[in-house]
Amino acid sequence: MEVRVDPLVCEANGVCESLVSEVFELDDDDNLTILQPNPPAGLADKVRHAVRSCPKAALSLDE
Repeated sequence: MEVRVDPLVCEANGVCESLVSEVFELDDDDNLTILQPNPPAGLADKVRHAVRSCPKAALSLDE
């Protein structure tokens, strides 16, 4: 599993960070950082939910 963000689409709403802060982080300039591009299996369901919950569909997941 690999998580990606399209920075041109991301509006830094923070939904993903609020759902899985172990994987997603917004910095002070509202740039999203993927802390774990290949998250562990134990976070897979939470990451899938975060990707689906992105209001701008800026996140993608390669499984």
